[in-house]
Amino acid sequence: MTVTFYVPRDSGALALGAERVAKVLQSEIDSRGLDARIVRNGSRGMYWLEPLVEVETLSGRVAYGPVKASEVPALLDNGMGQGRVHPLWLGLTDQLPFLARQTRLTFARCGIIDPVSLEDYRAHDGLKGLENALTLAPAEIVAQVTESGLRGRGGAGFPTGIKWKTVLDTAGAQKYIVCNADEGDSGTFADRMIMEGDPFVLIEGMTIAGIATGATKGYVYIRSEYPHAVAVMNEAVEVARRAGVLGKSVLGSPYAFDMEVRVGAGAYVCGEETALLESLEGRRGIVRAKPPLPAHKGLFGRPTVINNVISLASVPVILDKGATFYKDFGMGRSRGTIPLQIAGNVKHGGLFETAFGLTLGDIVDDIGGGTASGRPVKAVQVGGPLGAYFPRELFDTPFDYEAFAAKDGLIGHAGLVVFDDTVDMLKQARFAMEFCAVESCGKCTPCRIGSTRGVEVVDRIAANVEPEKQIKVLTDLCNTMKFGSLCALGGFTPYPVMSALTHFPEDFRPAPVAQAAE
Repeated sequence: MTVTFYVPRDSGALALGAERVAKVLQSEIDSRGLDARIVRNGSRGMYWLEPLVEVETLSGRVAYGPVKASEVPALLDNGMGQGRVHPLWLGLTDQLPFLARQTRLTFARCGIIDPVSLEDYRAHDGLKGLENALTLAPAEIVAQVTESGLRGRGGAGFPTGIKWKTVLDTAGAQKYIVCNADEGDSGTFADRMIMEGDPFVLIEGMTIAGIATGATKGYVYIRSEYPHAVAVMNEAVEVARRAGVLGKSVLGSPYAFDMEVRVGAGAYVCGEETALLESLEGRRGIVRAKPPLPAHKGLFGRPTVINNVISLASVPVILDKGATFYKDFGMGRSRGTIPLQIAGNVKHGGLFETAFGLTLGDIVDDIGGGTASGRPVKAVQVGGPLGAYFPRELFDTPFDYEAFAAKDGLIGHAGLVVFDDTVDMLKQARFAMEFCAVESCGKCTPCRIGSTRGVEVVDRIAANVEPEKQIKVLTDLCNTMKFGSLCALGGFTPYPVMSALTHFPEDFRPAPVAQAAE
């Protein structure tokens, strides 16, 4: 019986030495004449255990990790091929507490299958959603997505079904599906994990979106910092095209849909949907004024659906199992599951997919295991570099769009960055302003000028130059940026600044200088 080993090809695992592990393992298999093969899967999302090596046994897949290349020979000597116990032995992968507690819908196959094997994808319920969609009228598909309660997983949380219906109802000789894979937020990696670990689910979701809205062409706009995701997506698109999943007749149906991958040029602002469209059209990424909305006049002036990777990757399970199944998860208006990306100074950093509703404290203390440094948690930034900082006093906040908004925060792309009590929140506020100044497209004054002035004001506070006066100026400046900026880059920068000022005021008021003894 051929033994199957799994070694991730995910960027996070590669950064920790997975490629070296795979090469040594293959060399040992060859030199020992073992009847074994290696599958390069995606990551399971437990990055503190990467490189995670798994072996298929009669009882299920057994995990070992984190594995160094130098440890591979001893692992094989000890019976890793049979799943035997070793100091690096973790037991059955599916029973590891971090995985066992999850509700994996969107990430159900990630880390399990060969990412570019369509046969593997089909064997794990892939394409069932698309097959069901082909039996429905476009309006019925849109109704299913709307009923599921799926909201944009990229930031604003706008209902996906409403966006699709707008494009469906808008006349156009050509319509487009654009996937925003410009995942530039700090502490986020869900989009990359899907593209590297289960690219066909994104292709399937985009194809369903095309059938639902009358679009026949799709683009995946991937940030240039993701070369491995670009390579995997390009290979998967070719495989899907050869298999008839993409092309003039999707799975032999009357519907046509094809897609291609485009690579960004390193601008954070191109994560904003209209700047992304400008970039796709070959121009500099500058934010467009709205209206017109992209749904009416988007790519090349045509009706366009723009969705985040996770939004589109969540669609196949909805069309497979039904809107009611998906809607049954979550709370309030936040339905389904959300892939939490836990990063920063945290013991168990990784991806944790769960239904909406866990409290911030549950996520940081229980799932994340607290700080890696062992020091107390001081703040958690949720929603990327433009997200608010939450202190421990707000750790009872449930992970829900409206609950976070009520506390002057935002979920964004569901990235959480943990900081211990050594962090200086004044410096974090300065970083937010500086980040905005560097990344601004420059089109609107509040963002372009406001962020630069913001850095100067924070520097004056740090220098103890009329701090109380400068804090008032900073507050007024944030208010102007929040309500006057053209897009979310300038409009959301006040969230980290004001949350730092509100919840950690002591960091903005220098300690009094002790007078010398007379």
